Amino acid sequence: MKLLFDFFPLILFFGAYKFYDIYLATLVAMAASLAQVVFVRIRHGKFETTHLVTLFVILIFGGMTLLFRDDMFIKWKPTIVNWIFAVIVLGSQFIGKQTVLERLLGGQMQMPAAIWKKVNLSWGFFFFISGLLNVYVAFYFRPHLDEQLRTDFWVNFKVFGLLGLTLAFSIIQMMLVARYITTKPPES
Repeated sequence: MKLLFDFFPLILFFGAYKFYDIYLATLVAMAASLAQVVFVRIRHGKFETTHLVTLFVILIFGGMTLLFRDDMFIKWKPTIVNWIFAVIVLGSQFIGKQTVLERLLGGQMQMPAAIWKKVNLSWGFFFFISGLLNVYVAFYFRPHLDEQLRTDFWVNFKVFGLLGLTLAFSIIQMMLVARYITTKPPES
């Protein structure tokens, strides 16, 4: 259920794009991201960092898309979000005693510190490469197509391609680290 909730703005963006255009889809995604952050704050009493980063970037780049009536800005949003995550994740390799992923997931699973560092490093590179892929598809893939077809292709890539890559990468990561995961003994 949480996974569906996390993709709520993306699903609404896709629906608005398919039934209307990129500008209404951008506005819908901005509103949905804001609603998502407010809902989480009210329901759980705190903010989720990933939602805040995404909201901040979509408000800026979505706002510029609407202000200048240029979809180039919203096409940069997935890259910027992925690169922010890459910097945070890769930076945690060098700052602090634990990586970001160990701080986030260490309460749910335990692994040796060296494995956490490898997992963290691979996710950092994944976020960086995902950002590069988005730039390629948004601005360089099939330049002979008309602008509308290129935007259609980018929206499909953003929704299904990046999401599929993330899901596949997550599954591969879990298969690779499963043998290192230990569980805490039950407390008596």
